[in-house]
Amino acid sequence: EICKVWSGMSRHIYRQLLKKKAVDIGLGSFAVIPVNANVAEGKVLPVERPMFIMNKTLKMFYNLQGDETNIPEEIPVVQPDFEDIAAHTHFRHEILEQCVHETLLYFAGAIRENKEVEFTFR
Repeated sequence: EICKVWSGMSRHIYRQLLKKKAVDIGLGSFAVIPVNANVAEGKVLPVERPMFIMNKTLKMFYNLQGDETNIPEEIPVVQPDFEDIAAHTHFRHEILEQCVHETLLYFAGAIRENKEVEFTFR
């Protein structure tokens, strides 16, 4: 059942990214960030790159290294809309919210214990 919850969550995040919004899930935010890709000597191509940007407080707390990518100010950051996600799944929004919260706690615990973790979204 957890796969169905995260499948609904990933569809919701995808829809928000298409609307040029970032989605903050607590541990960090999913966003599409404008970047420059090097395509030839001295030439760059502006592209948009989907990214997960970990929360700075979490990175500091666990002493994690990584790029200091920031979400541009013109991109609105929204919270997951569990009512909307529930409308596209067969779960009540309270169940969805609790499941996502527990998964993120598990993820944070794995980070704390220096375990390799991978979230895969379709």
